[in-house]
Formats: sequence, C-alpha cells, structure tokens
Amino acid sequence: MKPMKLPKEQRDIITENIRTYFEAERGETIGHLAADNLLDFFLKELGPALYNGALSDCRALVGQRMQSLEEDIYALEWKKR
Repeated sequence: MKPMKLPKEQRDIITENIRTYFEAERGETIGHLAADNLLDFFLKELGPALYNGALSDCRALVGQRMQSLEEDIYALEWKKR
C-alpha cells in the first residue's frame, strides 16, 4: 500500500503542529524538514493501522444497516392469514 497523501495545506498545518509539540512538550526545536520527515514516518507506520481500523468500523456499520434493512424487508412481506 502506498503511503497516505495529504493536501499541502493540511500537511503544512500538521507539520507545524509537530514542531509546536516538540517545542512545548520536549523543549526541543526542530525544523520544518525534520517535522515533515516525522510526519512521513507516522503516515507510513500508523496510516495502514488507522485506515484498516476505519474500514473495520465501516464494515460493522454497513452490517448493522444491512441487518436493519433486511428486517424492514421482512416486515413488508405479505403474511398468510
């Protein structure tokens, strides 16, 4: 699977947030390139797990909706009296 691509504007915001985090939480100053490389690492390492988790959530939701739809269809069936 290819690494996740982010729009430039979103990528810039996240990169700046990484830089801010390092400064506030670790007392370290990192440059834009270092933060951007760290973002690439996170996307490569965490991206697939997050993506698969989202697909799993989606699969469960679709399953619930299909069950509900099936119940609605059974309710529409004509019953012999």
